[in-house]
Amino acid sequence: MDFSGLVSTPLGYIVPFLGVMTFIVFFHELGHFMVARWSGVRIEAFSIGFGREIFGWNDKHGTRWKIAWLPLGGYVKFAGDENAASMPSADALESAEEGNFHTRPLWKRVLIVAAGPIANFLLAIAIFAATFMIVGVPVSKPVVDAVMANSAAAEAGIEPGDRIVAINGEKIGSFMDLQRIVAMHAGERLKLVIRRGGHRKILFVTPKVREVPDGLGGKVKVGMLGVSHNTTGDFRYERKGPIEALELGARHTWRIIAGTMHFLAKMVMGEADTNQLAGPVSIAQVTAKAASISFFYLMQLAAVLSVSIGFVNLLPIPMLDGGHLLYYLIEAVRGKPLGQSAQELGFKVGLALILTMMAAATFNDIMRLFSS
Repeated sequence: MDFSGLVSTPLGYIVPFLGVMTFIVFFHELGHFMVARWSGVRIEAFSIGFGREIFGWNDKHGTRWKIAWLPLGGYVKFAGDENAASMPSADALESAEEGNFHTRPLWKRVLIVAAGPIANFLLAIAIFAATFMIVGVPVSKPVVDAVMANSAAAEAGIEPGDRIVAINGEKIGSFMDLQRIVAMHAGERLKLVIRRGGHRKILFVTPKVREVPDGLGGKVKVGMLGVSHNTTGDFRYERKGPIEALELGARHTWRIIAGTMHFLAKMVMGEADTNQLAGPVSIAQVTAKAASISFFYLMQLAAVLSVSIGFVNLLPIPMLDGGHLLYYLIEAVRGKPLGQSAQELGFKVGLALILTMMAAATFNDIMRLFSS
């Protein structure tokens, strides 16, 4: 399926982006919805988007399903919620109303809140697994055919003919695995296990930092080893069975989570460039490019975005799912929920943090547009 004709039009940036985001948001909110209904919580609304309703309908349980005019997100509103952020209403904590979310047992509230991000991760695993079964996994031997002079590989003693077996304990199955790990660890010391002439050897290498175009008009810092591999007659796609595909899908999903955590840790320590943060404009550009290539590329991107949205929602920031889980942790320690005023203050701080991050990402988007 080719969307290249659509992408050449102005709508080509909007339609794929909104389609992918709506797909991901729906599954996220569906996770909350299904576990909440299983837990006996009354659900007042299931909304894709924020703000004024465009259209909607009521199901037999009294839930209002609706599409709203601002499509960047969504929410499920439970009985006892004051707003779309699931902040408890003034009397929710004391209410005896049947189906009140905020009077459910703590463990049920934890499951309901965690179900959204978990649904995102499961969606990504399913997409990756389907792709690995239908298209296959790109395979190319992790063998070094050439080493660039004065490169990190040359300084570490890597030679042509070396086969990379593992990096920092992670098994390397293809040359793409080598590229992925090295790119993520620019300027960091890595432990390589190589096979040379039938013998194993341990080498330590520090990938050199290099700025490369990010495809959006900006640049991104990546690690470069300085080795190459001739894929002629070697590169292929290898289809996987259902069980192995699911295992690889789960492993691929975890790699994205681990890579995101690694980047955030470096950003907190001041070692990562915040200019790499992308906002909705950049995501729309990437989505359009993926759609112009093929439907499978678009779905792969949807899986990556689903993982990212699930992970971001687990950050311990009030307004996000992770913020609610933080409140529940405090409740478990204290033996009672935080007071209304404390929760309201937390939500205000969380909203300020989220708006700041969105502003920074949007600023990066604008700067990329001007630079390109």
